[in-house]
Amino acid sequence: MKDLTRRPIRWGIIGLGNIAGKFATDLVTVPGAQLYAVASRHQYKANSFAKQFNAEKAYGTYEALAADPFIDAVYIATPHSFHKANTILCLNSDKAVLCEKPFAMHQGEVEEMLAVAKANKVLLMEALWTYFLPHYQFALKLLATKQYGKILKLEADFGFRPELDFSSRVFKKSLGGGSLLDVGIYPIFVALTTLGKPSDIDAKASFFENGVDAVCEMIFNYPDGVKAFLKSSLLENTPTEAVFYCEKATIKINSRFHEPSTVSILKNGKEEVKTFGYNTIGYSYEIAHFNELLRKGHKESPLMSHEMSKLIIKTLDHVRQLIDLEYEK
Repeated sequence: MKDLTRRPIRWGIIGLGNIAGKFATDLVTVPGAQLYAVASRHQYKANSFAKQFNAEKAYGTYEALAADPFIDAVYIATPHSFHKANTILCLNSDKAVLCEKPFAMHQGEVEEMLAVAKANKVLLMEALWTYFLPHYQFALKLLATKQYGKILKLEADFGFRPELDFSSRVFKKSLGGGSLLDVGIYPIFVALTTLGKPSDIDAKASFFENGVDAVCEMIFNYPDGVKAFLKSSLLENTPTEAVFYCEKATIKINSRFHEPSTVSILKNGKEEVKTFGYNTIGYSYEIAHFNELLRKGHKESPLMSHEMSKLIIKTLDHVRQLIDLEYEK
């Protein structure tokens, strides 16, 4: 077993797009973490990324990075449809894996990934960074203590309007493109982590001409008439807030709720705003959490647990079934 208590954890990154750059930027701010290697399917891209972020190694294949014996952990930031294969490659090479959300394309793939992690006794976690952000943890605790009573209604949305380019990953069905998997996962995540599994779901969607979902509107129904109204969109810039209407106050995670933000408590016509002094992009919190798990020899996060990842993917699968959305093989 590796002794990770006396040296930095050496990270590798697979998939060198926009999110990978943000992750690498924050990685250097985390004590005891080092960006050691990066991999792209194009060597020139790996070389450029490694130079920009001071990585020691730049690989032109994912297999070469997975085979590097000096790497402790791998962050996977490839398109959704490659998550399963990339994760299993690294797990079978005895690398701890932090895989970007959504974990995979459907429940079957997630179950396979978890089985490989268990068989190899290797740490695996879904990189849903919002869960680890201080403002989100603050909101969760505020709601859990019922300081302002029970949640009566939740409204959460995430919409943005990218340039309409059907060659882009965001609009490619074969890569899991569309609003649901790309950004709809965030409002769903909010509902599941605050209200739990719904008793019933209603959903409707509109689609682009290539069959990718443009907008998805969901209602999660809970006992006692509690409802969560959720929306994802690639057609408009929505408020991107999470608003909890409670018995004694309204708690609002301000725009954009999924990244470093503020929390407002609205009561008796007054607004109290809580700030959290962020000084990183926000990926540093999940990195620090993952590093601690790895150093302690844990194989699963108690916060972003395998059960939570399974609940999220099952819910996404259910919504896809309701809106009749299938991804290309």
